[in-house]
Parts: sequence; C-alpha cells; structure tokens
Amino acid sequence: MKLAVVAAAAVMTFGLPCTAQANTVDLDAVKAAVEKYKDVNVALADGYIPDPSGHCVTAAAEGLPAEWGGMGIHYLNPAMLGITGDKPRVNGNGTHTDWMKPAILLYEPQADGSRELVGVENLVWQAAWKETGNAAPEINGRLWDAMADDPNTEADEAHGFEPHFDQHVWLFRENPAGELMPFNAAVTCDHQATH
Repeated sequence: MKLAVVAAAAVMTFGLPCTAQANTVDLDAVKAAVEKYKDVNVALADGYIPDPSGHCVTAAAEGLPAEWGGMGIHYLNPAMLGITGDKPRVNGNGTHTDWMKPAILLYEPQADGSRELVGVENLVWQAAWKETGNAAPEINGRLWDAMADDPNTEADEAHGFEPHFDQHVWLFRENPAGELMPFNAAVTCDHQATH
C-alpha cells in the first residue's frame, strides 16, 4: 500500500520513545481498549487516517493465494508510526508496540459503504528497531512478520514501505488461520468502492 500523502498528514515525530516490547498480550484487554474504534469517526478524531490510496488489501492483489483472504483497509496513525516521508518508499522511525493503542486499525468495507472494524496492527521500522537493541518483536510466542521488498520479484513484498516488522491481530473477525496471521480468509474487499 503506497501512501502518497501520509508524509504531509504526519506530524514529524523524530525519536519516538520505544514502548517496551510486550511478549505476552491479553487480547481480550486489547479488544476492550479498541472497541471504541468500531465507530470510524472516533478513529478519525484520534488521529487515524485511511490509507490515502483507498487500497483494500487482499492476498490475491499482493500476488498471494486468493484463499488467504484479505486484510481490509488500513487506517494509520502517522504519529505512532513515526512516518518521516514516502519517497521513494514510506519510511519512518517509529518503534511503537503498545497493543492497547495500536498504530493501525483494520476495517472491512461493507455493502452499505460503512466500515467494520475487524482487527488491529502494529508496525515498527527495522532500522529504528535495530537501534533499540531489542530482539525481534514478538507477541504471544509469535515473531512479528519481517517485511522487505525483494527487487528480483514483480511483487512488492513490503507494500511500498521500507523494511519493517508488522503484526496483525484479528480481534473482531475470527481468522480460520489463527488470530495472529497476516491475512484473514473471513475478510473481503468485495464491497470496496472503486475509485
């Protein structure tokens, strides 16, 4: 997902403090903390912005097996992500790992044009994370996904971002593959409006 205007919308947040890496997370507590974001207007008021491309992420669109499903539309909090620019790729210095205040909210577009909150995500930049001296981020025994583009393939494995670690958590939509897997077969982009 390429973020053409995120840098303009972001508050430049150099040197964001690193939130302590949480290895064990109470997902019921996270669910209770983010339940308010079922109302997308609350998310907007709290500084989240929809991916400016309007892209609704599916495995098929990323060149992966369609049966993996989707992620939905990402609503990002640029300050939490520490976004510093988007050329040639989205980059930042954020190392935010607080699951009680996730940096990204995942919404599935609905037939009536509304958005349904299905999960959350955190993302840290590999270069910034390395400077913290912490081991690779992990949640409940699972290492976060390491994402970096391979220039030798057609697909953009890092979705327009510089190398990063990210982790999805499916709180409001059961995922047949597991609540910590990146794609969810029960999430669809079928109702995403075309632009």
